[in-house]
Amino acid sequence: MSQDQMTALEAKPSDLCEPCAGIQQNWRRAPGHAELIQGDNRKEPRAHGQVTVTRYRCDRCGTRWDYENNKVNLHAGWSIVPVRKSQE
Repeated sequence: MSQDQMTALEAKPSDLCEPCAGIQQNWRRAPGHAELIQGDNRKEPRAHGQVTVTRYRCDRCGTRWDYENNKVNLHAGWSIVPVRKSQE
């Protein structure tokens, strides 16, 4: 697990609003919630080809999320974007 992933996992449950806390992470086709505001998307390379990753921000608690749309990886889906030290 990378350092960025470890930082994202260290997010305190109290930092997330109730709808964000209910998002099932790393599971393809898991739903988000109504207060997620869609941002930019980008293409990222994977072993089987490119996938689309879309950035979201929760309008309630400010948590930043990425959603990886990857049909061959059951464990793609929602992940919290790590907060960089300069953003704290």
